[in-house]
Amino acid sequence: MTTTDTRARARDAVAAAPVGILPTIEMRDVRRVAGPLLLVEGADSLAFGEVVTVVTDDGSERDGQVLEVDRSRAVVQVLGGTEGIGRANVAVRARFRAAVTGVGTDVLGRVLDGAGRPRDGRPEPTAEAYRPVNGLPLNPVARIHPDQFIETGFSAIDGLNTLVRGQKLPVFTAAGLPAAEVAARIATQARVPGESDEVVVVFAAMGVTRREADFFRDQFAASASGHRNVLLLNLANDPTIERLFTPRVALTLAEYLAFEKHLHVLVILTDVTAYCEALREIAAAREEMPGRRGYPGYMYTDLASLFERAGRVHGSTGSLTQLSVLTMPDGDITHPIPDLTGYITEGQVVLSRDMAGRGVDPPFDVLPSLSRLMNAGVGEGRTRADHRGLADQLYACYARGVEVRRLVSIVGESGLTAEDRRILAFAGRFEEEFVGQGEARRTITQTLDLGWELLSEFEPGELGRVGAEHVARHHRTTARSQP
Repeated sequence: MTTTDTRARARDAVAAAPVGILPTIEMRDVRRVAGPLLLVEGADSLAFGEVVTVVTDDGSERDGQVLEVDRSRAVVQVLGGTEGIGRANVAVRARFRAAVTGVGTDVLGRVLDGAGRPRDGRPEPTAEAYRPVNGLPLNPVARIHPDQFIETGFSAIDGLNTLVRGQKLPVFTAAGLPAAEVAARIATQARVPGESDEVVVVFAAMGVTRREADFFRDQFAASASGHRNVLLLNLANDPTIERLFTPRVALTLAEYLAFEKHLHVLVILTDVTAYCEALREIAAAREEMPGRRGYPGYMYTDLASLFERAGRVHGSTGSLTQLSVLTMPDGDITHPIPDLTGYITEGQVVLSRDMAGRGVDPPFDVLPSLSRLMNAGVGEGRTRADHRGLADQLYACYARGVEVRRLVSIVGESGLTAEDRRILAFAGRFEEEFVGQGEARRTITQTLDLGWELLSEFEPGELGRVGAEHVARHHRTTARSQP
């Protein structure tokens, strides 16, 4: 009998079983245990992606999923890890279904683990439905182009690299920079100006320490928006394989809330690098051929399967926006993880060690930052008519200031002209006042007014990137708004 026939007979047995009762099919020929993986022979009834139960010799059970099927051989990843599991007296029990998670509005205000189980000591959230955790990328034909502004409270993002509903925008950071604090503040501050509907945040932390987990818990608990947020915590000492499930469970919850409950959902994933390290570890355990720097060759496809689940669709008033935090190994933006992420996403926001060293808080580096969908989310009726031109002018003036700063390192300040000194002073004020806002939360109006105040040092004729009507209305007339 062929493997296909065996699987067909197993499926027929499932179909013929009474409702709620599945036939028990166990495989006990475990040939190898490698990291979180089991190599099982005689697995003719298993299918790719199927959920299984691993029964150990002491009778305890752990969930698993089939990663690979080759004739009668299967590779099973054990979600609880393989510690204490040997080859003898271990059974793999087929469950004949794909990996699913319960979804519903009862998850709001909850703290879950990476697999969607309660971590706050409360009962299991009530599931309104069950959805496969792997999901599917949004159909391009069903997509609506993102064009609605999300206010994060950070001037460097709202004013210069605007986040738009349905966008996927990563935050590139380096070790030691306050990326966790930035992510937590965005999660608690995000809103849609002019709309009564609040933004629902699904926050997934992968591979974090207990200190970081406690920080995120405290931030959400102290926030007035905590009742509409979901926090998934995958700790550093949790099974590696669970780290691969965490963003998928988070996105599955978010898709239900966005496209079936018609809510505006912001998914924050931190840290994508921890996810990719787990992907490399599992690939090594499977003895796969490594790609760049040891990462699997399919890492681009795997990341795309996560990022492409963001967007807006016809038939739903909701939206799913992604903000992913990514720690660049050694601060190298050309490393495979940020490099591949940049190809998939729609821009990036960069945190700079150099800016942090100069005392800028938060240390956003606006020059290498980019939001490719900014133009669709700003302007009259969305933010303000002068937004795009003002952002261009601030960029141009600041870039000139950075060039002068480099010149100073060569010729010294004594060699600068009066014009050079004025531009240099503007760059310093821009970093200290516009980017370095500290703990303050700014509205988009406060951000734009502050930009005009900084530009008041220039004559109207020097502001060639802003329309004349906007210069006439705002230049030298804007009082500084209080945060």
